[in-house]
Amino acid sequence: MGDTLKIVVLVKHVPDAQFDRHIGPDRTLDRSESILSELDEYALEAALQLTDARGGDKGGKEVIALTMGGADAANALKKALQIGASSGVHVSDDALAGSDAWATSLALASAIRRIGDVDLVLTGMASTDGETSLVPAQLAERLGLPQLTFASSLEVAGTTVRIQRDGEGVTETVEAELPALVSVTDQANEPRYPNFKGILAAKKKKIAPLSLGDLGLDAGQVGSAGSLTEVESAQPRPARSAGTIITDEGDAGVKLVDFLAAQKLI
Repeated sequence: MGDTLKIVVLVKHVPDAQFDRHIGPDRTLDRSESILSELDEYALEAALQLTDARGGDKGGKEVIALTMGGADAANALKKALQIGASSGVHVSDDALAGSDAWATSLALASAIRRIGDVDLVLTGMASTDGETSLVPAQLAERLGLPQLTFASSLEVAGTTVRIQRDGEGVTETVEAELPALVSVTDQANEPRYPNFKGILAAKKKKIAPLSLGDLGLDAGQVGSAGSLTEVESAQPRPARSAGTIITDEGDAGVKLVDFLAAQKLI
């Protein structure tokens, strides 16, 4: 690693959880009302804390936000740049549409190799749309990197990255030599908000576009053709039915017990 520290943070443009989700005609999520995934903000904050403590951009420490998606996915990169990322990389190609976790990890791994000399890859614990948590492990395997998962805290000392993983009744400390991949949880830190200075600075930062050709991939390796899974059907979740109202006529307790028993809750 030397005196430099290059960190790639995966960021994703996902449907805003504050709005109802809609399925498009291609059986994928409508992303017209989308934002930077909240869980990715924890990975970004972890990267910025590591580089800020070492002099930031001026000290040769770099945080690169990487995303994959259509033109609108650039908004996730812009938000990451406003928060403090040094630059962005946007993997975008029409052939990528419909990629599952397998095809997505292939494209992202190729992009990280293209960036080159990466010391640390940071991801969130999951995306807030698919919520598979599969991409970090697949990415680590494709890149041949040690993977440290679900970090509630992390630190880098020399060429070693060390994380703490909290489980039920137990806390583990795990470490690996750089380069490595780490997924962080929403307990890792408190993500910062873009400030006015950051918003202005982001306008001067670069977003590098990458196509499939740039990555040395062809259309058959990604999208629906290159995916291991396929969505056969999708429909909105049924509206919730009205609950059962029990009127107390002196036997409400009995009716409640009968209801719970019928639902096999007691």
